[in-house]
Amino acid sequence: MKILGIDPGMAIVGYGLIDVESETPILLTSGSIQTTKDLSDSERLLEIFNDLSTLVEKLNPDCASVENLFFFKNQKTVIPVAEARGVILTVLQKYNIPTYSYTPMEVKQVLTGYGRAEKKEVEQMVKISLHTDKLPKLDDTVDAIAIAICHSRNI
Repeated sequence: MKILGIDPGMAIVGYGLIDVESETPILLTSGSIQTTKDLSDSERLLEIFNDLSTLVEKLNPDCASVENLFFFKNQKTVIPVAEARGVILTVLQKYNIPTYSYTPMEVKQVLTGYGRAEKKEVEQMVKISLHTDKLPKLDDTVDAIAIAICHSRNI
């Protein structure tokens, strides 16, 4: 089963595709969709829509897990991230991809056993889960991979 993990954002949408046919998840691909700050919000959302549509067509995931908005420290970014998440869910629905949502706390709980784990602890558990020493540099991409691993442990 191929699981597409997605970390929503207006500026950066992280994604990671894992295969969970074996006991150890295998990272098939990962990356990000990055939008330009000079564009209007509607142009950025359309860019996310188009890029994610292309990605879903290319990767053909069996399901997707998307980070759910639970709590935001920065009130200025919560609306744009929610709008981006809505676009992401729309793309997944368009392609009939079964979609599951997890809060950051749920992801941390599943991966580390502690819902308030630090980012470095989550990264370490992603490395251990994938049996690798190397992860993508972008936090959003690592978060997306963690979200995919979280779902793999809930199915």
